[in-house]
Amino acid sequence: IGRLTGGSLGAKFSSKGMLSFVSLLGLVFVLLAIFIPETQMVNMPVFKADISFGLAQVPMSIMFLILCGLCTSVMWGGIFNLATEGLGKYTAAASGIFMVMVCGGGILPAIQGWAADAVGYIQSYWVIVLAIAYLLFYALVGSKNVNTDIDVA
Repeated sequence: IGRLTGGSLGAKFSSKGMLSFVSLLGLVFVLLAIFIPETQMVNMPVFKADISFGLAQVPMSIMFLILCGLCTSVMWGGIFNLATEGLGKYTAAASGIFMVMVCGGGILPAIQGWAADAVGYIQSYWVIVLAIAYLLFYALVGSKNVNTDIDVA
């Protein structure tokens, strides 16, 4: 759902603007998930084993983590566009290197798992807060093309 929405909105908004917005929103959702008491419950739609839909009561923090996931599903296009912007003839090589760096998505869960073992699962989401905060930094400042003196034609 998020990726389809991001694809359709990508034509209407800049990559920088969209990544900034969803990073900030995702950050808010994770912080809410960390600070809302686990006793706060909400009904969420679920798919049951008998191939039907229903409602299940879950902690409200889970709902906010799902909404954060919706935000992160929109980010990929914006990150890629900002990373390859202005590279000219080097775009193909850079996009190949960029694809290799996707392994960071496999490293972050391991770091969060270690943090969960050390400090508890709710507090382990501070790892995610740091990751999303970095994406917000990247959208606002870090993606600025500083290599204007390199011939990319």
